[in-house]
Amino acid sequence: MPQITVDYSDTLDESFDRRGFALALHPVVVETVAARTPACKTRFRPVRDFTAGDGEADDAIVHVGIGLLPGRTDEAKAALTEAVLALVQQHIKPTDLTLHISAETRDLDASYRKI
Repeated sequence: MPQITVDYSDTLDESFDRRGFALALHPVVVETVAARTPACKTRFRPVRDFTAGDGEADDAIVHVGIGLLPGRTDEAKAALTEAVLALVQQHIKPTDLTLHISAETRDLDASYRKI
């Protein structure tokens, strides 16, 4: 914990600095929601097929989901989500694609386990 998943359009492979994003994100997570750096795990999943709106534009998506153990305030989770949106923009080179960037910070449910 935290479990961080980044779904992103594979058309951003060359313009999205994924490692740089993860390395910048982990300290923000630690500072904002009192996590430990070694506990931060970020995985990236390229998305090949998706449709935004009417499907006419050249769109790309980035969605960051962060799962935390319960106990953080809604305000702390919202602050983390806002920071994530800013970080994503800082780690994507300019592109002609229309970017749809989203993020969510949520509590992991009681079934979460790790070994």
